[in-house]
Amino acid sequence: MPKAVELSVVIPVYNEAENLSPLFQRLIKTLDKINQSYEVIFTNDGSADTSLDCLKEFYKSRPDVVRIIDFHGNFGQHMAIMAAFERSCGKTVVTLDADLQNPPEEIPKLLKKIAQGHDCVGSYRANRQDSFFRTHVSRFVNWFRETTTDIKMRDQGCMLRAYSRQIIDQIVKSEERSTFIPALAYKFSSNPTEVEVKHDARAAGVSTYNLYRLIRLNFDLITGFSLLPLQIFTLFGMLVSALSGLLVAYMLLRRLIIGPEAEGLFTLFAILIFLVSVAIMGIGIIGEYLGRIFQTLSQRPRYVIRQIMEKKK
Repeated sequence: MPKAVELSVVIPVYNEAENLSPLFQRLIKTLDKINQSYEVIFTNDGSADTSLDCLKEFYKSRPDVVRIIDFHGNFGQHMAIMAAFERSCGKTVVTLDADLQNPPEEIPKLLKKIAQGHDCVGSYRANRQDSFFRTHVSRFVNWFRETTTDIKMRDQGCMLRAYSRQIIDQIVKSEERSTFIPALAYKFSSNPTEVEVKHDARAAGVSTYNLYRLIRLNFDLITGFSLLPLQIFTLFGMLVSALSGLLVAYMLLRRLIIGPEAEGLFTLFAILIFLVSVAIMGIGIIGEYLGRIFQTLSQRPRYVIRQIMEKKK
């Protein structure tokens, strides 16, 4: 294993070749000023562009601080971060996206909070430079997560975060498969805090988080940290069952007193279609939880590493 250092910076990379060189230059310049021993761990998450070639050049230029984990395929941002966590050596670990929207110059803000005794330092973006759609969807999912779980984060989508070694060790021990790392760290934290950080527009490339991946991420978050969807569906099912029982009693009495009805057929069809759709939704919610159990019991590897480039002791 490489030698222990005071700071590990973890960066997942997926098709970010155009942003990597300025990121590396600015990051190294920032880290050299903080007067701490450090390492930078890049995880190449199956990039299809020249990102891996860029990372290899960084390793050649600074083998004393750069480590590379190269995945054999695309396993997702959080698995890329998890793989780096498992191999990090720093007393403090900082996560940073490779798209340069969160400037690496903001890292000292997080380290200052760690030095003050906080074990989990989140961040929220000031003057967010994203599209109207992404900004407002993010606000909605932040509200929804805070409503359905006990996890308090002002901006869950901001990945510029710092964690103490104790938090990292707990995350690694959990061996989560489908998880949301900031939420998991918050659950393990005893003294969390947040800081405001700058947010820049994307200089190059496009975000890999489309609408489906954002929805998928929030399914993992909600089903991984709350039973509320199941509880709401159970309560709703009880309410619908009670109303259906009243409707059946009414229809039975009406048939006995007035006689069989010919009207209202389409209304009954509408009610039937609604109840069937609710049942399908409930099956989907239950399927999400069962899927998580299946993934855990299947014993399949969470990711596959093609190679690791690092300087040994």
